[in-house]
Amino acid sequence: MNLKIRQEQIGDYDLTEIIVKNAFANEELSDKKEHLLVSRIRKSKGFIPKLSLVAADEDDHKILGHILLSKIKIRKDDNESIESLALAPVSVLPEYQNKGIGGLLITKALKEAKELGYSSVIVLGHPEYYPKFGFKTASFWGIKAPFEVPDEVFMAIELKENALTNASGVVEYPSVFLE
Repeated sequence: MNLKIRQEQIGDYDLTEIIVKNAFANEELSDKKEHLLVSRIRKSKGFIPKLSLVAADEDDHKILGHILLSKIKIRKDDNESIESLALAPVSVLPEYQNKGIGGLLITKALKEAKELGYSSVIVLGHPEYYPKFGFKTASFWGIKAPFEVPDEVFMAIELKENALTNASGVVEYPSVFLE
């Protein structure tokens, strides 16, 4: 397999949504609607086309995985806000999971986000997986989810040094996340 991580194209959208749906089909903690979230994010102001990436096999051009980073805010106690990104979701076809594709997508997306000038990323995910990429519990910086969630699954990463030092507050997801 010869993998290439590239920006998702409009012509990929239908296939990407099928990949997202299949990737979460057997996930216990999934509402099975992640593919609809991806579609809504694409139509929102928070969508950043350069941060919607796919992993494709260069030999047969088959898309095997997808990742999406989109704009969110961290609302500070003084009612100011800091722009951040949400990593949601990262998806790999079930038959290609546990082969490092998700990790490649995450690494590339974080690199692209940093190059575009973004300073942090928030994720709600597996506490054994995301720390491999540098994520820490968001509570380390005093950042809270806007809903009840175990502390260890709500994480953040700084793409710029000390980006979250004074970011204490509550993450504000766009309405497309809550539909």
